[in-house]
Amino acid sequence: NVYARSERMYIREYFEEKEAVVSVILDTSASMHYGKKSKAELAQDLCAVIAFLTLHHMDRLVLYDSSQMGNPLVVSGGKNALPKVLGWLQARTFSGTETDSFSAVRQMQRRGAGVTVIVSDFLTEAATDPTQDCLEKTMQYLDFTKQRPVLLQTLCAEELRVTMDGTRNLIDMESKEKLRVTMRADVIARYEQELQKLSVRLKKSASAAGGTYILCDSEKERRALILEDLRPLFV
Repeated sequence: NVYARSERMYIREYFEEKEAVVSVILDTSASMHYGKKSKAELAQDLCAVIAFLTLHHMDRLVLYDSSQMGNPLVVSGGKNALPKVLGWLQARTFSGTETDSFSAVRQMQRRGAGVTVIVSDFLTEAATDPTQDCLEKTMQYLDFTKQRPVLLQTLCAEELRVTMDGTRNLIDMESKEKLRVTMRADVIARYEQELQKLSVRLKKSASAAGGTYILCDSEKERRALILEDLRPLFV
């Protein structure tokens, strides 16, 4: 019809909009319950924010419970699906044993290129032991499978700013193992150094795979956390 009117040849071109896929792995191990303002509550709020952003852009969201990787929640269709996501988040029970979020990544259902968000405290042997390369290999795996990693490390005030003193009996919330520790200044300083090393390692590994690392404080006001700390996710 166009040729008949103009006697000139035209090629009709289309721009195909593809639905992006955002996968979120939520660490539901028992240790996430730690803190006066718990890491679990913060993690749920972070997942809700990611869900809202994903659905707002009409993309597909896949939510994984780290203790039930074979049964993800898959939602799409815009913001109308948000109540379903919030119901799923509220139903999570943070009672599992130590969760290796890196192993969980390999149990994800592949859905093509996209973004993989891991919400965890990352206080596991696989992450904190520098002699293991689970972190680096996992980031390489995500890069290979065309996934942009986003690591949201959730820590509470008690972990970020240690105020305990004297001799304490520390009990592992998952294994129930006990450790007697005298909270001297040098012990706290070494702990803070190791935590800082972990943060640097997480950031470096995520960046190497083209991703993002953000440290999230459970005590920080949520609005400030979203508008300031999570800002890199919006650009």
